[in-house]
Amino acid sequence: MTTASMPMLDTYPKSINLDRAKLAATIDALRSCAQACTACADACLSEDMVAELTKCIRTNLDCADICDTTARVLSRHTGYDANVTRSLLEACATACKSCGDECAAHAGMHEHCRVCADSCRACEKACRDLLAVMT
Repeated sequence: MTTASMPMLDTYPKSINLDRAKLAATIDALRSCAQACTACADACLSEDMVAELTKCIRTNLDCADICDTTARVLSRHTGYDANVTRSLLEACATACKSCGDECAAHAGMHEHCRVCADSCRACEKACRDLLAVMT
């Protein structure tokens, strides 16, 4: 599977301590989730019942920030620190689970929450899959 991040990872001149394809898929899932969470928070702000979506908006924004930061760190390999990467992936999986659960609670009423919950679930899985193969 070709991912948007793979061409750049393929140009990295040194070895990378992670499977490049799995790393690229995770970076792409992180970026996709960050975008979905940002858009979902914005859509929640446009709902008539915005006051009832405060927690959803907060978890969306937290998840988006954590996913974005994790994607940026995973894109850097010079001076790689596996402990930092592992901690970020664990935090990101936790944020994605929390956001996915919150959005799933609203998915019956708001399609944007269903889409966001799906993206969060996929990103959580990608983070956990990469964690499982880290040495």
